[in-house]
Amino acid sequence: MDARHARLAAALRAADVNRTPIRPLRDSAAELGVSTTQEGAYAVQRQVRELRTAAGDRVIGRKIGLTAATVQRQLGVDQPDYGTLWASTAYGDGATVSISSLIHPKIEAEVALVLEHDLHDPDLMLVDIIKATAFVLPALEIVDSRIIDWDIQLFDTVADNASAAGFVLGADPKRLDQVDLRDATMAMTEDGRTVSQGLGSDCMGHPLNAATWLARQCCAYGDPLNAGDIILTGAVGPMVTVRQGARYEAHISGLGRVAAEFS
Repeated sequence: MDARHARLAAALRAADVNRTPIRPLRDSAAELGVSTTQEGAYAVQRQVRELRTAAGDRVIGRKIGLTAATVQRQLGVDQPDYGTLWASTAYGDGATVSISSLIHPKIEAEVALVLEHDLHDPDLMLVDIIKATAFVLPALEIVDSRIIDWDIQLFDTVADNASAAGFVLGADPKRLDQVDLRDATMAMTEDGRTVSQGLGSDCMGHPLNAATWLARQCCAYGDPLNAGDIILTGAVGPMVTVRQGARYEAHISGLGRVAAEFS
């Protein structure tokens, strides 16, 4: 374990546990002489994952971030990233989420896949994603940053688990052949008022393109996807800042609805 990566990982983990954001990690990395490349960021992310696993949490899948051009423009980056989904931050449809467990959360609507088969081939294709997918669900992803004021660049968000903070899954699974994910329309409301809209094609042209990208990336970093994993394929509309006491509901045509409240 590189001590410099470990130091950055420990700072992120402490910020998460204490709900106290830290200054941009890229600045600390530069001071320590840590590479701020994507590879360096994923090295920090893996060490945060080790710390969280050692504390008793369980990996249940992956999330893809920054797939929609609108979200990329919001955060000033130009490529996707990915992070880990944790059992401790998984919620069912209609859940109430404590906002006190978060720092400055945002929310976005996504398409979720659940895998029936492993994806261990580094040269896999989209057809392999289709064959491996058991079913698909609507989802809400809760994103948050352990960095002060969301002052992030790609290194910061990758190291910080792709800004993951939790997710809410719908409860009515569909097979892939029952839905048109590319042309699916999405509308998300806050207390009944529409606050985000988009299409499945806003996610890298098709949510399955995003899943293919993820599976290849996971293989490249020696951490492939397995049967039973949940994949959040990326936003299908702009993210929205969470308001305390509000109820958010997303409807994705063909997939149905998913909702959560923030207490």
